[in-house]
Amino acid sequence: MTDELAPSEVARRLGTSTRSIQRWIASGRLPARRVGGRWRVATGAIDAFVAPREDERLPAVAPIRSVFIANRGEIAHRIARTCERLGIRAVAPVTDGPTALDLLDATAVVDAALAAGADAVHPGFGFLAENAAFAELVEAAGIRWVGPPPAAIRAMGDKAAARRLAASLGIPVLPGYDGRGQSDRVLTRAAQQTGFPLIVKPAAGGGGKGMRIVREPGRLVDALAAARREAMAAFGDDRLILERLVEGGRHVEVQVLFDAHGNGIHLGERDCSVQRRHQKVLEESPSAAVTPDLRARLGEAALTLARAVGYVNAGTCEFLVDDRGLPAFLEMNTRLQVEHPVTELVTGRDLVADQLRIATGERLGFDADAVQPTGHAVEVRLYAEDAEDGFLPATGRVELLTWPAGEGIRVDAGLEPGSVIGGRFDPMLAKIVAWGPDRPAAFERLAEALDRTVVLGVVTNLRFLRWLVRQPVVLAGEARTDTLERIWPPDDWAARTAIPDEAWRAAAACLVPPGEPADPWAGGWRLNARPVVTLEAAGSFRSVPAGDGASGTPPSADPAAADRASSIVAVLAGDAAYLDLAGRSTSFRLAAAPDVDKAARAAVAHGFVGATGPADVLAPMPGAVLRVHAAIGHAIAAGDPVVTLEAMKMEHVVVSPIDGRVADLRVRTAEQVARGQLLAVIEP
Repeated sequence: MTDELAPSEVARRLGTSTRSIQRWIASGRLPARRVGGRWRVATGAIDAFVAPREDERLPAVAPIRSVFIANRGEIAHRIARTCERLGIRAVAPVTDGPTALDLLDATAVVDAALAAGADAVHPGFGFLAENAAFAELVEAAGIRWVGPPPAAIRAMGDKAAARRLAASLGIPVLPGYDGRGQSDRVLTRAAQQTGFPLIVKPAAGGGGKGMRIVREPGRLVDALAAARREAMAAFGDDRLILERLVEGGRHVEVQVLFDAHGNGIHLGERDCSVQRRHQKVLEESPSAAVTPDLRARLGEAALTLARAVGYVNAGTCEFLVDDRGLPAFLEMNTRLQVEHPVTELVTGRDLVADQLRIATGERLGFDADAVQPTGHAVEVRLYAEDAEDGFLPATGRVELLTWPAGEGIRVDAGLEPGSVIGGRFDPMLAKIVAWGPDRPAAFERLAEALDRTVVLGVVTNLRFLRWLVRQPVVLAGEARTDTLERIWPPDDWAARTAIPDEAWRAAAACLVPPGEPADPWAGGWRLNARPVVTLEAAGSFRSVPAGDGASGTPPSADPAAADRASSIVAVLAGDAAYLDLAGRSTSFRLAAAPDVDKAARAAVAHGFVGATGPADVLAPMPGAVLRVHAAIGHAIAAGDPVVTLEAMKMEHVVVSPIDGRVADLRVRTAEQVARGQLLAVIEP
């Protein structure tokens, strides 16, 4: 049972008068409940409470003239866009190369902001955006912080404390454990009381990092160890909480805005149920699952939580809603959300502009009656990742880029042709958003916008997104948090995405243009016949007549195929031709001379029937070697871990493809590896 105090006891604890406490309770600023006709305040609410200033006529401070954006990529561009519109100078730091600013070094960021002459810092999201110590450093340097008070960041940044606070306010939370004991023994006992399946979550962070679903007691200890490692790597804090897993729930969040005068408002909800690995893929507003009554309940819960910690600026409270329509509080994000554009499109507000106004001391200047959401908005996240290979992160150079435009279409992006996508940062490249007068119209516009989007040179999830926004369960508004893992990939995906003949011909035309002779020593020359070249793409090989393609298709070719070949978008960069195949950037190269030994080992590693001999274990993604599980000479079984790689603060275990013995080991802990790099060789 949570301890509760009378108003007089609260006054002594906060060093103020009982009358002030009673006034704050009456105004709703200090949450309390009546017990037998008397007010009682939970100690959790007191610990998180920031007393409002007694002077209700807070003067507006000087306007912001220069904003230092402590971020990069699309959110830095998005913040700069609003600053430009408002006539505010925006300074974005260099984050790549020898002069790059480390966006996780709070002191270096503050020094850079001072050197730039900025009078405000906007943290965006990620990096130091929810770091209370960083906010304090910014304010101590005499720079305005475009975000909530450090005390509010601390109160809600600790997921365990936030759960306890919500429960003390009568806001439902999921059954689980949020105590201070963190030993395996304590957590195992708590898991038995909570019941399986359950989810293990870092207490100090979000974004899906470090989260583990555990369905069986025997897998709990390993899940705790992995979650601790990821939590420490991502947040510098390995404390964990446990929550009962709700199968098939909906992830719904509420956007709030508070000024420094105690005025607060919520701007409706966003549905973020389409997820993979606890990371959001598609978001929309409003939610197809939220009734007016549920919307009012969620909004009131979000405002109550925010008031309890003296919240100022923009924030988001996240909830899980089960099939009965019952919500449970998950966490509060004390920053601007990635998915804020859908709220902006349906409300007509610029949330970054609101943040900047609030940071100057202005009042909100509007109430709930002034916010009348119109239409529907939906957003997808474009990632540099291979959805067709386990959503592993991808790297490369953007060689060709085309964004969609038109009525109701918005693109927030931070890249351009020539941008190099590495493995240091989150793989999100852009957000593609569509608004429509109703939900079907918004999804139709988004599908058309994705069809017009082209990114060549680096593999993205674009082909997957085009598929996703046309799925019946998504269009019907029935998607749950576990929907994607059930429907992806479809059984016929390999057949549907096989490289078509016309793509091979178009690639050959790029690599060996019509009229340019093929190298006879490369196997292309043939007596009394057109020369051929052998191409390699996605692990497949094809011999194609040189000079064939859109402009060199022979008269006997299928005219429809020739038309399709001529419509394929392609770009030549170095020794590779990149083609857009239904949204996927696919690289084609002239095949190297055959290597029998290498081909045999690859066949074994891929499990081809009849293949024998040693198997190569290759890195499926770029990253750092976190752990090496094997040793030369040791016996190993198929499926046993060989190496654990880390990229984007996420772990990926690379396993042995066969039973055998470790014949060679090519990497060590902390070493950086590239995708496709040889990690080990396993002999049968």
